[in-house]
Amino acid sequence: MNRTLLSAALAAGLVACTATEPPEISGRALYEANCLTCHGASGKGDGPGAAGLTRRPADLTGIAARNGGTFPVAGVMSTINGYFRSDASVMPHFGGVVDGRTVLVDTGDGILTPAPEALVALAEFLRGLQR
Repeated sequence: MNRTLLSAALAAGLVACTATEPPEISGRALYEANCLTCHGASGKGDGPGAAGLTRRPADLTGIAARNGGTFPVAGVMSTINGYFRSDASVMPHFGGVVDGRTVLVDTGDGILTPAPEALVALAEFLRGLQR
């Protein structure tokens, strides 16, 4: 009887260990769905929707250059999420788009901080656009 219980417990553990993880969130897919229209395919602020705006969208390829060569992860995530935007910004609020499961991220201060996984994925995609 104990052997049967042990076998069942091991089998249940094996199933739990092999359960699939939720799919990884793609920063590229988030960018293409939410940012490309204004910021363009290359991130230079020249998307097809940019012409109708009162202010040209930011050139996202120069974020690090504008910050002394450092990509400001916390600032970028705060801007996307709406924390660091002025009322004059034409950029829509993306809080609902980037909400959800959280992950720990080092935003440059050496401290792991919980942040929405989608927001981190999008910021990392933007880091990859830097020239």
